[in-house]
Amino acid sequence: MGEISIKITISDRIYPLKVSMEEEEIVRRAAKIINERIKDYQENYAVRDKQDLLSMAVLHYATAVLKVENKVQNQDTEVAEKVDELDSLLNDFFSK
Repeated sequence: MGEISIKITISDRIYPLKVSMEEEEIVRRAAKIINERIKDYQENYAVRDKQDLLSMAVLHYATAVLKVENKVQNQDTEVAEKVDELDSLLNDFFSK
């Protein structure tokens, strides 16, 4: 599928983008979530500078991504350990 041109508004600035049709909904949802986070920070903290609000939102989401990546990595390690245990058990069983 081809790319389409869309316009996304983040923190009152318009960004023209080219995205695949499959990505369009995700990109629009991401922009909406970012704008909601910025609005939340604006309402709950004494921060008015748009750059500071954007930085806080980026830090929030980057931290969330790193937490998820860490969790996935830990789960992958646990799965690998379980597979090794099962492999060992099966080898012991079939070697008898």
